[in-house]
Amino acid sequence: MTDLAPLNAAARGGMGPDSPLLELRGVHADYDGINVLHGVDLSAPAGRVLTVLGPNGAGKSTMLRVIAGLHPVQAGDLMVAGRRVNGASPEELARAGLCLIPEGRGIFPNLTVRENLWMMTYGARGARLAEIEEAAFARFPRLADRRSQVAGTLSGGEQQMLALARGLVTDPALLLLDELSMGLAPLVVEQLYALVAQVAAEGVTIVVVEQFASIVLGIADRAAVMSGGRIVSLGDPVEIAATLSGTYLGK
Repeated sequence: MTDLAPLNAAARGGMGPDSPLLELRGVHADYDGINVLHGVDLSAPAGRVLTVLGPNGAGKSTMLRVIAGLHPVQAGDLMVAGRRVNGASPEELARAGLCLIPEGRGIFPNLTVRENLWMMTYGARGARLAEIEEAAFARFPRLADRRSQVAGTLSGGEQQMLALARGLVTDPALLLLDELSMGLAPLVVEQLYALVAQVAAEGVTIVVVEQFASIVLGIADRAAVMSGGRIVSLGDPVEIAATLSGTYLGK
């Protein structure tokens, strides 16, 4: 598959607010013959935030890897902007406007902040480094003060800011976030999710998976709970919050 249309064109070219930019229809995925996703049905409306909650081992990260083309669909259909994209490569999906920020942030720890951003000039639709830096530092002023600092020496929150900055300069239409809060103080997590809400308000469709629910439910438009590789609950974030156990997903 080499002709996947830019997702921004689809998302901004007439899709209604409730039209799904992303759909999983009965999706199964295996690891070494062991089924990990068991017929996942899920959709993310264009320009909205969908959060998928669940404990470790629920299948959340595998689902994101499937969406990003990093893990094959064993059965079912993966739909993006109304088109079946089973078998599309990660490169094709990324060029079309899908961005995954993985668990663990996915930055280059031995490069400086500026060099990490410079790497994105290869995939940001011809943008120059100066433009990328301007956009990144406008969203994350703290990174501007650390532009010459090696990324591996940043705080955990600053590393997550850098990961977000790198992803956002590609102008994604579909942003996938894996455990944004991992290892971070609650105040930092609140700041990061406030930015996620701002990005969604600009029209980006966001799918975020989390183990801890309270903050992300506050900015989500739709919420799902995953357990054992299945979606076991789906609905309004307020309704989902009322059903969650603090000992199950955290507070």
